Amino acid sequence: MTSDEIVGWRTGLDALHGRIAGRFRRSEARERARRCPAGLLDRVERKNGWQLAEHLGERGPQGIQRLLNAADWDADAVRDDLRAYVVDHLGAPDGVLIVDETGFVKKGTKSVGVQRQYSGTAGRIENCQVGVFLGYASGRGRAFLDRELYLPEGWAGDRARRAKAGVPPEAAFATKPQLAKRVLKRAFAAAVPAAWVTGDEVYGDDGDLRPARPDPARRSPRTDRRALGAHRPALATAAPPRPAAPTTTTAPSWPASSGSCGLGPPGAPSPRASAPGKPSTAATPAGARPASGNASSPP
Repeated sequence: MTSDEIVGWRTGLDALHGRIAGRFRRSEARERARRCPAGLLDRVERKNGWQLAEHLGERGPQGIQRLLNAADWDADAVRDDLRAYVVDHLGAPDGVLIVDETGFVKKGTKSVGVQRQYSGTAGRIENCQVGVFLGYASGRGRAFLDRELYLPEGWAGDRARRAKAGVPPEAAFATKPQLAKRVLKRAFAAAVPAAWVTGDEVYGDDGDLRPARPDPARRSPRTDRRALGAHRPALATAAPPRPAAPTTTTAPSWPASSGSCGLGPPGAPSPRASAPGKPSTAATPAGARPASGNASSPP
């Protein structure tokens, strides 16, 4: 990526900002919300408050930090705007919804949800936060759609710690598959076009994800245990191959089967199936483990 490419995207970034500008009440926050994405996409060595502020010509990181932790704007409404933007530009009937988690290594103990737990980013147990993310991929490109922060049981039950960190009263403990179910339900409710839902074995082995499917009267994304369990798709390195189009115009009856996770017909081709004439390179992992952590951090 070059600076010339960034300049070429300026018009597109301005159009994107036009979608979300109304979510920011104060002009200062609105302007920083316009400039920050450009800084994140530009050639800044480290995407932290200090270096972003320096890149944007500000004297210190206080303005950037205020935008993220104190400014008055609706993050969920901006998420919905982002989802609509992604569908407009990348949506396709054969798209793939991708569930994965990633960890954010921390040094302190005050960030919400931080504790010693497995981080796919680090590949080991670390002091970190963990988030569950929903990505979208089609032949037109790939992008993030949604996120949920994992709140461990120790945090969920500690009232003093919750109050100090500003955890909303309604936030309760939920497993990572339960968080995945939330983001999938929001995508289905927004009619995000998709033929498949995929993730690793943490999600594929959880039968409770079945009720996350949309109304059976509609065409629905298919989910295969081979895709959700045995295969570990690379979320941030390459878009998956174009999956086969659905063979029916209405949702199948989804009979239970060892070859299906419940949202697609048994024996349906996996979204990671090899292209015609090419052998499959997917390998079954030696055993279950937490998510690969290939997803990058949210904007």
